[in-house]
Amino acid sequence: MSTTQGGWELPLSESQLDRLTKDMDEAHRETLPAMRAGAAALTEQVRAAEATAKAEAGTGRSAERGRRGFLLGAGGVGAAFVLAACSSGKSSTSSSAPTALDSPAVAAKAETYTGDLRVVALAVALENQAVGAYKATLAAAKAGKLGTVPPAVASFVTKAMAQHTDHAQAWNAVLTNAGKPAITNVPLSNQAQVTAALGKATNVGEVAALALQLEDQAAETYLFATFNVKSQGAIETAATIAPVEAMHAAILHFVLGQYPVPDSFLPVNKAAKTSLLTV
Repeated sequence: MSTTQGGWELPLSESQLDRLTKDMDEAHRETLPAMRAGAAALTEQVRAAEATAKAEAGTGRSAERGRRGFLLGAGGVGAAFVLAACSSGKSSTSSSAPTALDSPAVAAKAETYTGDLRVVALAVALENQAVGAYKATLAAAKAGKLGTVPPAVASFVTKAMAQHTDHAQAWNAVLTNAGKPAITNVPLSNQAQVTAALGKATNVGEVAALALQLEDQAAETYLFATFNVKSQGAIETAATIAPVEAMHAAILHFVLGQYPVPDSFLPVNKAAKTSLLTV
């Protein structure tokens, strides 16, 4: 066990955390080919849909025929999807770190990202947000703001950050191949709140609680997308990323001393809304 600033103690051994991180990284690497193939397929489907829309222009038929698009942000959704994921039976919500669902909605500008590409943009923004949070954690640890950070924790943070970077690159490739600008920042209306919460963290436990919220949000957003979009490429991409995000969350539960109970049905109540986008 390793005690850090504020009396926080790693509730499992560093060797155990290292093994979990290794398994997580192996799972991520196994999903990379499928993730990239799904993103490539999505790019082709977006191009085909745009070609169809242009061909139908002026005919009186809907330019969106054949595309149902993402329905993220729809209210009152209580659906769940079968996924071998882990979550805690206890709430991990921290009053100092609000989730995206707590944030005021900000309408996205439809001129740049529309239809399916709007949710691709949301996915990139969520991944960039996670990358930024983990990067800020490493910087705070280096500056001594979190006390003594166990090497195994730093290793997990580094691996998780790299995986989110891979995910963001896959989604950004879809945007750029569709002739849209890549998203390299975090255009989300709750970003200031997340940044503020990170700045107030004084130990690893507080940072882990915030990271868990971001991971839960990402996993459930992708999960919700898999059964609310028609594009096979989008389904495949989201489906390959969601379990990796769920593994991040499961490990963070261990770091917080919470045993992650396997869920046959992962909820989607924490899924992010496209209204969070500010671009």
